[in-house]
Amino acid sequence: MDQLLHWHEEDDPAVLSTVKEVLADVKQRGDEALLEYTSKFDRFSVGSVQELIIESDAIQQALERIDPKQRQALEDAAQRIAIYHKHQVQDSWRYTEEDGTVLGQKVTPLDRVGLYVPGGKAAYPSSVLMAAIPAKVAGVKEVVVVSPTPDHQVNDMVLAAAAVAGVDRVFCIGGAQAVAALAYGTETVPKVDKIVGPGNIYVATAKREVFGVVDIDMIAGPSEILIVCDGKTNPDWVAMDLFSQAEHDELAQSILISPDSEFLKRVEQSIDKLLPTMQRKDIIKTSLSGRGALIQVNNMDEAMVLVNRIAPEHLELSVEDPESLLPSIRHAGAIFMGRYTSESLGDYCAGPNHVLPTSGTARFSSPLGVYDYVKRSSIIYCTESSASRLGQIASELAHGESLEAHAKSAEYRIKAE
Repeated sequence: MDQLLHWHEEDDPAVLSTVKEVLADVKQRGDEALLEYTSKFDRFSVGSVQELIIESDAIQQALERIDPKQRQALEDAAQRIAIYHKHQVQDSWRYTEEDGTVLGQKVTPLDRVGLYVPGGKAAYPSSVLMAAIPAKVAGVKEVVVVSPTPDHQVNDMVLAAAAVAGVDRVFCIGGAQAVAALAYGTETVPKVDKIVGPGNIYVATAKREVFGVVDIDMIAGPSEILIVCDGKTNPDWVAMDLFSQAEHDELAQSILISPDSEFLKRVEQSIDKLLPTMQRKDIIKTSLSGRGALIQVNNMDEAMVLVNRIAPEHLELSVEDPESLLPSIRHAGAIFMGRYTSESLGDYCAGPNHVLPTSGTARFSSPLGVYDYVKRSSIIYCTESSASRLGQIASELAHGESLEAHAKSAEYRIKAE
């Protein structure tokens, strides 16, 4: 099992060296460096970074250009995502003690966030919705997108999603140089408070390097699905659900757990039957053979032990009574309940966020949400009498830590008896 679950994209010294060089270059030379990297990596040249900006009017025009059915799907998904994430909004609060001490918490949205959206071979408008809408629900003032556009080919679906989600500006830049621009700011690209979104190894390494200068969401690994089935779901459905993650890339992981050995055989037959029909069959085959598994367990209790050990990104409970299993699950990014709830619905339109912890990090991490776009400030107000009472406690503790100024600062406010 340890070998099956092991995934670690080894730190590549060459990648790290390149990323550090790019970060330092953009930090020092700003727009000039961005233009050079765009010409080198994305194969087109412009005279200024201003020409790489797509403003809100042009973003909106992309929404008008796409197929009406695609627009409707984007808008329907966006509405559902917004409704779900509004339930995550936390208000500021405070309470007053008997002596007049006021304690509380002030919740404040971040000023500006940057969303990294992959470009080139892949385009993910759904990821734009998932990253931008919670930020807007949280009250973030400005949301900007950076996305590479090789050969200056801009994806209209990505722009349309940005329009629906309320993105303010799109910058046609990508790679480590885009992360650097967001982290440090340039003459044209604004510095942000947080960078969110997936990317290749250069982007992931750059995000790791700039953490602390700005906040980041996570360093995501390959996509994962774990299906627990009682043996009564259509095996074709289960096979396709396994494919839905395996088609992402060769390192994606798809695992099925069941106490029914005959069912596992039927799913294997479904895999053999359906795989040749898939457009991305080569990727799926490599993923399943390298990191996939069909696991037989003795019972559902044993299945739950494995679930918590794996701590999957996506967990499907394809069983008659998923509610009965829910209390046993401690570690999972998103839990899909019942036979009819495919993971793909969560990817696009169910409402919960599809930006989820991977590689076992669901043991301590949560899905992206409104709470990732706000910060909390503590509120403390003391009256004369409460400062005196608390000062005596603080004084004792400060002396215990040999911090004289701390002690005296509190003692000055203690009322004489």
